[in-house]
Amino acid sequence: MSTAAATVVDLLEQAGVTRFYTVPGESFLELMDEVTRRPGLDLISTRHESGAAFMAEADAKVTGRPAVAMATRAVGAANLAIGVHTARQDSTPMIALLGQVETDHLGKEAFQEVDLPRFYDEITVFGATVHRADRAAEIVARALLRSTGPRPGPSVVAFPADVLAGEGVRAHPPTPATGPAAADADVAQTFDLLAAAERPVMIVGEGAQDAHPELTELAAAVGLGVYAAFRRQDTFPNDHPNYLGHLALGTTEDIIGPLRNADVVLVLGSRLDEVTTQTYTLPAAGSAVVQVDAAAENLGAVTTPRIAVHASPVAFARALTRLAAERGHRPRSAWERARVTYERFSTPDDVPPDGEGLHPATVMATLRAHLPGDTIVTNDAGNFSVFGHRYWRFNHPRTQVGPVSGAMGYAVPAAVAASLAAPTRTVLGLAGDGGFLMTGQELETAARCGAEPLVVVFQNQLYGTIAMHQARSTGRPTAVDIGPVDLGAFARSLGATARTVDDPGELDDAVRELLTVRGPRVLVARTARDVLTPSATLSGLLGGRP
Repeated sequence: MSTAAATVVDLLEQAGVTRFYTVPGESFLELMDEVTRRPGLDLISTRHESGAAFMAEADAKVTGRPAVAMATRAVGAANLAIGVHTARQDSTPMIALLGQVETDHLGKEAFQEVDLPRFYDEITVFGATVHRADRAAEIVARALLRSTGPRPGPSVVAFPADVLAGEGVRAHPPTPATGPAAADADVAQTFDLLAAAERPVMIVGEGAQDAHPELTELAAAVGLGVYAAFRRQDTFPNDHPNYLGHLALGTTEDIIGPLRNADVVLVLGSRLDEVTTQTYTLPAAGSAVVQVDAAAENLGAVTTPRIAVHASPVAFARALTRLAAERGHRPRSAWERARVTYERFSTPDDVPPDGEGLHPATVMATLRAHLPGDTIVTNDAGNFSVFGHRYWRFNHPRTQVGPVSGAMGYAVPAAVAASLAAPTRTVLGLAGDGGFLMTGQELETAARCGAEPLVVVFQNQLYGTIAMHQARSTGRPTAVDIGPVDLGAFARSLGATARTVDDPGELDDAVRELLTVRGPRVLVARTARDVLTPSATLSGLLGGRP
């Protein structure tokens, strides 16, 4: 007899899932046991459910395949929710398997009970509770299909504690549905619009992942200037002459200018989130928008496109390039000036002198000088991330792992998972001290499980983003201080090698040294408290007041 737990794990293994991230709980013991029994699978015990969920989400970003996060009942499920929300807003495939109270106790507000699919409804693409052991694998197969659908996302399946040991029935892993092919008329109409344009640009997002050859060929064939959607910089090589920049928080007007003035905007695989659209002001009203997406729900959700195409963005790009060749099209657009603007903007040459502590731009310049170009970069939320977005150039697919949702505490768990998913690659995690103090304990997971990320903590003893908003709106920072924690000692206590640097003259040697050691490594870069972004200081926003 195969138990329900065995049939579920069999199904996931056949579907290519290899890592299960969890905080162990008593309501899903059989699932953990089944994963442990299989030599090809890894059960990774984390220090907090938020870390488990962030790890599963980051794992999927790196590999393109869903990973599993597991937690118990309401208390574990609540902690898991931040990573599930991240997967939803980032369109990342994820499977969350949750323990639940016994079947006979459902609906009685039993110990740690909550209706889990209902609890998660708004932040998942699928949710179900398994009431019968013989349907467990079937329901997880449905969860997999929805999770890897046209707009990927997290699926949640809850198992009452008495179901997993029951007799299960095997199910086959689903074959992901292919998106509809673009109609020839849509391709031709789009080409005619772009061929007649004087200033055509393209925004590429999560739906155009793994398509550098197709996207670069299209940009060259049609003469498109190219922007990456928020935290999707790795969808298009940043060293390409047509790449004009990243639509992020605080993007300057000289970078955005070509998009604001575009006569045609081709949107490939982006849901046009708030940050990408610069608070829903772009594409501008005068731009003709062509939106191409495999997820029908994304079409027209934010702006009304001139042409809406329900199709694979990558296949659509190929078709457009072929048509341009057949028509003998010669691009008219010239992006040399805008490209020079981007290169100046993203080169940390004009760094202000380091005052009290390191300047974040100095840290990024040093990292760029020493780390390989295909480094996987994970980043947390916070003002420090603006320096990472601006000064790191992403030229390889699936090398940017950051939360579009803006979740704090993401970088360290994500770096651990990225290192486990790609053990031969260099992994760089970027965090502020606020985010690091939320989930830095996952360095213990890294040390125990053999992950080897390099985590850089920008320590300015401040919730800088909130201080910036307060300075602009109320004129006084409140509740934003962080104590002078010895983060290096904290990291070492968890099994990491750590260096703390506040002198620019020591930074180069510290990075070199950390790159030569094994295991998790932490560079604590004590940065100037006053420096908020490349263009704003706290004292400046406060009118010179401390």
